[in-house]
Amino acid sequence: MLSLTPENSAEKKSGFIASYISDTEIFRHYHGEYELVLSIMGHGTRIVGDSVEIFDHYDLVLIGTSLPHAWNYYPEEDMVPENRGIILHFDLASIGEELLSQHELHPFRQLLVEAERGIAFSVEDAKKAEVFLRNMVRTRGLEKLINFFSVMKILCSSEKRRYLCSAGYSFVDDENAHEKISEVYSFIKTNYGKPITLDDASRLTGMSPSALSRYFKKQSGSCFVDFLTSIRINRACYLLRETEYPVNQICEECGFQSISNFNKHFRKAEGLSPREYRAANRNEKQYEAEKS
Repeated sequence: MLSLTPENSAEKKSGFIASYISDTEIFRHYHGEYELVLSIMGHGTRIVGDSVEIFDHYDLVLIGTSLPHAWNYYPEEDMVPENRGIILHFDLASIGEELLSQHELHPFRQLLVEAERGIAFSVEDAKKAEVFLRNMVRTRGLEKLINFFSVMKILCSSEKRRYLCSAGYSFVDDENAHEKISEVYSFIKTNYGKPITLDDASRLTGMSPSALSRYFKKQSGSCFVDFLTSIRINRACYLLRETEYPVNQICEECGFQSISNFNKHFRKAEGLSPREYRAANRNEKQYEAEKS
């Protein structure tokens, strides 16, 4: 579970808790505070509500209250710096309803409304916010609050922000269901490269396959098979972009039983074949290198 390590004891009493991220995985959880996560280094799969996406360097996401979320970092050959990102928690009580009701904070109130579906920001926004988030980790008092509103100003002014959860997603706050679905998430993260089924997951939770299927759909917004396929496709995208592994090896490592099956699911998700996706990303990287 993600552990926060505040710089000093006063931070524990603060309504604005900013800490560096050093963990390699953040289990599915939810809470009553808003959460802003800046992933500076590392790659992996980010799960927010019914959104399952690959994330890369300078991934910046704002998450609303009681919205389930998890980050799973992919293992890398090289050591990633310990402070691979920054996480910020804050709640409305620390800001105050009277202050929030002021006309000048209307864009901020609107941002918080949008955060209930989760918001992803651009790399440019993430890099602008980084300096202020780093300052929040090491400062306290008024200076910390000034840095907080500097971050919020960047987010409110962002022209490239987008929702993560679908419009119809609705989380059901059921602690028992949450624990069981978290077990399934962990099971999938560990075993997605192997042949696994809903029956395997149901035995893990002690539920019948049909009952687990209903729970999973209600909690995650997608069925078990679609969720598993998303995790596999995201991992395949990363390997196609970042490695020289042959396509058939990536197919096997990501748990697909045949190249034809892999190609079908990949094209459905990405609109390209795996080889076309790799070529397109190489061309994009070359273009960016030439620009810089």
